[in-house]
Amino acid sequence: MHDEDDELMLRLQGGDRQAFAELVQRHQSPLIGFFYRHLRDWQLGEDLSQETLLRIHNTAWDYLPRGLFKAWMYRIARNLLIDTTRKRSHDALVRSVRRTPGRDGEEGEDLVALLPSDFLQPGEQADEKELTQLVDGLLPQIPEDQRLAFILYSFAGLSLPEIAEAMESNLPTTKSRLRLAREKLREKLAAKGILDPNIAS
Repeated sequence: MHDEDDELMLRLQGGDRQAFAELVQRHQSPLIGFFYRHLRDWQLGEDLSQETLLRIHNTAWDYLPRGLFKAWMYRIARNLLIDTTRKRSHDALVRSVRRTPGRDGEEGEDLVALLPSDFLQPGEQADEKELTQLVDGLLPQIPEDQRLAFILYSFAGLSLPEIAEAMESNLPTTKSRLRLAREKLREKLAAKGILDPNIAS
């Protein structure tokens, strides 16, 4: 039995252009969030999400409908991310110094909307700018493989087997990466005065 993404891919393979439009509508926003969390550049995230979707379109016949569309899509996105990171490495410092916060609330609203609800206890009082700065500083401090596993699990909604498939890894390694990412995030949150046992559960 195929899931909805598989059905759309089968339609796309049959020449249905509307199927691709529906795939874009379903997955473009999560892909932008995926790239943004790694690269901290919203425009580049949009560009790379479009490139990922174009690659899906252009390699549609390579896809086998096994219920693993998201894993396949994020493997494409991950490879594109690795290529982009390598190309940008020489000017990463320049970019980080040059970047400044957007107009009041713009980036903050995006980050807060994408933040899992269990990051903060219900009574935690952190204003939007403080929360944005906190989130912006945490994920880049985590090793890449652990960060990727955490983002795919917590933000993209992939299961552990799907993450293993996307990262071309095995299940025990994937579980270990996710556990380490949670532990490190909890430590970093605690160091900033935000105690959250849920993140490491």
